[in-house]
Amino acid sequence: MPATQSIQVTKVALRKSMQKKLTALSQEEKKLQSENVITKLFALPLLQKSKRISVYLSTEDEISTEPILKYIFENKKSCFVPRYSRNDMEMVKLNSMKDWEALPLTKWNIKQPDLSDIRENALEGGGLDLVIVPGVAFTSKGDRLGHGKGFYDTFLTSLEKRQRYAPITVALAFKEQVLNEIPLQQHDVKIDLILYSNNED
Repeated sequence: MPATQSIQVTKVALRKSMQKKLTALSQEEKKLQSENVITKLFALPLLQKSKRISVYLSTEDEISTEPILKYIFENKKSCFVPRYSRNDMEMVKLNSMKDWEALPLTKWNIKQPDLSDIRENALEGGGLDLVIVPGVAFTSKGDRLGHGKGFYDTFLTSLEKRQRYAPITVALAFKEQVLNEIPLQQHDVKIDLILYSNNED
């Protein structure tokens, strides 16, 4: 089996095993870990300094990002969220918590702005200072295993080319998602900082 194909097979198996681990976590445990990770995020000067922030809209198997949305709007920062189409992802502006509450659900049960909504695109506006990235698994060194579509790898590569400076990338993880190593390919983009509930403060 060619090396690239072997890595792909390993990634698929890892995604399945990680999904089982996350499904097995109780709601209480997820809530506790989410609160811990969000506290760490809010303590970061880089968050306080950032004015244009991209944040994923979480599912029940991810660190909850609702508190981050509230923080962004309370502090008069600009918020951008993912909007997926079949082969593409863009970051579009979210205007308020009311706007978030009214977003429709996709077939994957994820909130996202409707494709017909006219919204500011982060790449066509002032870019982004901070991108909060989801993922399936991570290492403490910044390696990331995504969901397999390559949306964030492609977006982050495009973003870095479009703006004069590289945005800071932060991933939020349950401790069960942090591994010693994960299989990587050339296109996989490293994350600057991984926050999880039992790493050093």
